[in-house]
Amino acid sequence: MSHVKAGGSSKNIHNNAGRRLGVKRFGGQTVNTGEVLVRQTGSTKIAGPGTFISRDYTIHAAKEGIVSFQQVKKRKFTGKTERRTQVSVA
Repeated sequence: MSHVKAGGSSKNIHNNAGRRLGVKRFGGQTVNTGEVLVRQTGSTKIAGPGTFISRDYTIHAAKEGIVSFQQVKKRKFTGKTERRTQVSVA
């Protein structure tokens, strides 16, 4: 006899839609105020000058201009430095 109850199978649980994350405006493109530049889970890219970051870590343009991406060194709380991509609008 089994010592564990039968735990059926669930087949139709992995059919949720994708979250449409990623870069929405690329380097060199012109943007208007408030446009979404990057949708992300967590702060993988950081907001630079001319941008702001919202509650769900989406980076928006704070002013009109041209988007640019650059690699910067960011110091973590532990003292370790990591290279991160910074999004800015100039």
